[in-house]
Amino acid sequence: MSIVKDVPVPSYYRKLASYFPAHEMKHVRQLQALVEDVPYYGLLETREYLVLYGDFSDFLFIDYLLVNRDQRGSGVGSRLLKQLQSRHVPILLEVEPVDPNDVDTEKRRRFYERNGFAMAHGVQYEREDRHGEPYTMDLLYWSPSQKISDDRVLRMMTTVCHRIHNYRAMQFYDRIPAQPEEVLSLVK
Repeated sequence: MSIVKDVPVPSYYRKLASYFPAHEMKHVRQLQALVEDVPYYGLLETREYLVLYGDFSDFLFIDYLLVNRDQRGSGVGSRLLKQLQSRHVPILLEVEPVDPNDVDTEKRRRFYERNGFAMAHGVQYEREDRHGEPYTMDLLYWSPSQKISDDRVLRMMTTVCHRIHNYRAMQFYDRIPAQPEEVLSLVK
């Protein structure tokens, strides 16, 4: 019998896992590898918030954004988004569709809309959880100058799939979880 060293789970991962649905969470070691090994993947953590993001040359991708429960409604999230928007590059993120049985989904959508984000209605994004069950995510974007075309959103999200969601995926999942040509499509 071999002894497996128990590696501690980073505190940022525990915070995220206590808030985000399990199917939206990356494997703990994949997220840790992104944070520790990938120069374009950033982690900002304060007493008020936690954000993990991809910083590409022509856009930002917000992978996870969590405002601590006791800070919600105080403007912390909006100030953080304004800080990211001050970079003057488009920002892309995923958010679950509004569920009438979950008021938090509507609150999240309104929060992003109040901060200038729009839905990319022409791009469909559907993934499978680790049990093979499909789930859909909506893509929201913010742009410093004008509306972004669905083609550009698709290209940005393709980059995200390749460089973030699929980062060392075979090592952690034994599969590629977000093959762009399978999970992304333009709506006709």
